[in-house]
Amino acid sequence: MGASESKLVFKQGIFKLQETKTIRADDPYWTGFWELPESTEDVFTLFSSNDIRRTRDTSLSNLETLILAITSRLFALRQHSSFPSLDAAPEKDALNCIRVLTRVLPFIYEADDLESWEEKFFWGARRKRVREGQSGASEVIFDESNPEGQEKDAQEDEAAFEDAKPLAEELIDTLVDLLFYSGFTIPINEQTKSKVNYTIWTSGVGCNATVPTNNRLEYNRTEVLRLLLTFASKSMYMPANVLPIKGVRALTYLAKCPDKQVVLSMLCSFLNTAIKFNPTSWRIPYDHVVVGDPKHLYVASCLQFMLVLLLYPIPEDGKGPPPKNFFRHFLGRLHRPQDFQFICDGMSRTLHQPLSATSSYLPGSHKPVRWAPEMIMLFWETIQCNKRFRSFIVDTERGHDFTILILYYAIENRLDSSKQGIVRMCVFVLQTLSVEQNFGSQLNKTFRNQETLPATIRIDNWTGSYGDFLIVSIHTLITGSKGKLDAIYPALLAIINNVAAYLENLNALSCLKIMQLYASMSSPSFLLANETNHSLLTSLLEAINAIVEHKFKGDGQEEIEKLKQRQKEAAEESSEEARSPARSVRGDSADVLRSPTSAMTPTLSNVPEEGGAFAIGEDEDSDVDDDHSLVEHPSISSASNRHSRTPSVDSSIDSSVPTQLRGMSEKARGKMPIGTPTFSRVNSMSSVTSQPALSTPAGFTPSPQWIETWLPSLPLHTVLTLLSSSQDNKVPEERPALVDPTPPRIHSFEWTPLSLGWYESLLWSFICASEMIVERGTVGVWNGTGIRLFKVEKEINRGPSLMKPMGAVDAVGKGIVQRIGSLNLRGNSEPGTPRGNRPSGGVRDV
Repeated sequence: MGASESKLVFKQGIFKLQETKTIRADDPYWTGFWELPESTEDVFTLFSSNDIRRTRDTSLSNLETLILAITSRLFALRQHSSFPSLDAAPEKDALNCIRVLTRVLPFIYEADDLESWEEKFFWGARRKRVREGQSGASEVIFDESNPEGQEKDAQEDEAAFEDAKPLAEELIDTLVDLLFYSGFTIPINEQTKSKVNYTIWTSGVGCNATVPTNNRLEYNRTEVLRLLLTFASKSMYMPANVLPIKGVRALTYLAKCPDKQVVLSMLCSFLNTAIKFNPTSWRIPYDHVVVGDPKHLYVASCLQFMLVLLLYPIPEDGKGPPPKNFFRHFLGRLHRPQDFQFICDGMSRTLHQPLSATSSYLPGSHKPVRWAPEMIMLFWETIQCNKRFRSFIVDTERGHDFTILILYYAIENRLDSSKQGIVRMCVFVLQTLSVEQNFGSQLNKTFRNQETLPATIRIDNWTGSYGDFLIVSIHTLITGSKGKLDAIYPALLAIINNVAAYLENLNALSCLKIMQLYASMSSPSFLLANETNHSLLTSLLEAINAIVEHKFKGDGQEEIEKLKQRQKEAAEESSEEARSPARSVRGDSADVLRSPTSAMTPTLSNVPEEGGAFAIGEDEDSDVDDDHSLVEHPSISSASNRHSRTPSVDSSIDSSVPTQLRGMSEKARGKMPIGTPTFSRVNSMSSVTSQPALSTPAGFTPSPQWIETWLPSLPLHTVLTLLSSSQDNKVPEERPALVDPTPPRIHSFEWTPLSLGWYESLLWSFICASEMIVERGTVGVWNGTGIRLFKVEKEINRGPSLMKPMGAVDAVGKGIVQRIGSLNLRGNSEPGTPRGNRPSGGVRDV
């Protein structure tokens, strides 16, 4: 049978599957699903989404029989002593079984009304037919079936079946075995009799020997990994706030695997494959335009499935100790310096590649790796679960390299609405690093060769330390993001706050950037634009206090003069603000009264780079969809402002101490002369009640009572003491006696169910977007399905281009495939659009 004829027969068989008549389990018809397709493209193009939905909605029994027949055939091949054998147990049969399951599963997951059926069918107890001998290539082995027309007595029938694992568990076990199956995914080893050998695929962590491989073995691994990812993709069909609580049974089963050898073999194989890949190896320029590289798909699949396992939080049942994710556990047990060096080199190599690809003498000649965000995610996971690796990073200059790389990805993508999730993740990675004391101390080293950085993050004619560069970069993210990153401003300020106590000899530019942030955040238009904006001012003041209290040197006369002038203006504005919040909101422009909405909802697009106030309030032009606001805005602000902090000094101070003095130690308060003012800025509020209140667009109305809750508690003591200690407009050479260092406060990123949901949705959006990049001519696994974890936007179809040409041969070939895929050999199909059908397209990051 030729290739074209087999395609027609396969398509005709798909139409038969949709009929309401139930097909017998022992019908030879089922063998066509693993014998007829010649490639992945055949399965994905001929078995269309409409075909699968029509079968699911009109003939569920046939779909159930299909899955049982496919899995039974796969289990039989796994047990066959000759597999893979061209005649007795063909490799093609196993691959086609894997492809059909990969194609069908997402359309089962998207159907809410099938959830109970899915639970019972895949995870319920079952009985399995006892096999006698091996199966032939075309024999249908059907578990749990009793072919029609055969009558047996009760005893014989009972003896023919045995209790078995749930179907999903046996399928997962079979797929894991197939990842390490001799002759199928690993080289044949004549010295071992077992067909399944849990050996690490390539050298690296846990393996020093060179392991031979070839394109066929890697291709088979990719197909198996693709099905495992699809099995775990039940995550994409849950809301983000439900996913961490409910979990996915397939991932729970994998993450709780008690077999140490299996876990370590999988973890080290995936890790070494992803880390060892060298994207900068010599290649012919523009080779990716001519043909796709299957190696990229293989490496991406390894990295993505490993991350799915590492990130997965096993749901707790409230009984006994929390369950352990063994993949995450063993990643945290790595301790050899050579392993850390290997991991760092590989991560750095991958993250550097897009920089070199864009700065090449032949732009676009080398394709950038598309899994750089996933590599940042792996870096974040490793520093979180492995404290030795975290120390290896922060105690050496490796921390500088990763800080610059992460800042590059954050600044490069800050204005791209589709990549806001990447920017947020980068900020949280920096926040995680910044809680380490050694990280802050290492930032004082001089940043050399800064001029070699890409133009996106390079500062022209600049010299300074890594701490200076970090502060300037954070200022760029805040003021240059046009309001797109307002949800993570607290995290950005938390980074400065965490390292402030350890920074020394800040240069003039970084001091200027801090003062610009202070000038903007202390303006009434900013403070009254949002209910929580004052907490950002508090965070910035705490950072300034930490710098003064811990690393004060009396050589910043120019900066102190600016601060003193600004402090005088702020005091006058605060006094005016306290008397009339409505008048303070108006500011200096008379146009505000005519257009209150624009005044109360300022954006950052018109903020001058070298001064002027801006407001970080609600942005009417925000790209966040209302239905996905929980995904886009996990509880980051609270984690960065209040809840993520360790118990602060203020919590143990007597409430009788004036609020402005609570930042002082008891020793410092005792040094104050009698009659010294307490720096209280609490003014009489009696005159405010007669003033009308002006509401913000979000419904927030600043009131005197609300101002009273935070204004007296601003940590101004250190700054005011320093200003009052200067004589003849000169900064004191030593820290004033009334300014005692307070213990540095740590602003950590805290994980909550909501932030975990955001994190998992971010990973799955990377995976889904990667699948949608048609690299082998196939339709993406999840294209057109009803994904609920994140929003999928329709991609605009573009015509031929220099990088994606389409000639006459391409057009003819595409037309033939489309015509075959749309054949209807049954006549007129039923009218109506299948439920759940959604347009396919690109992915919008979360």
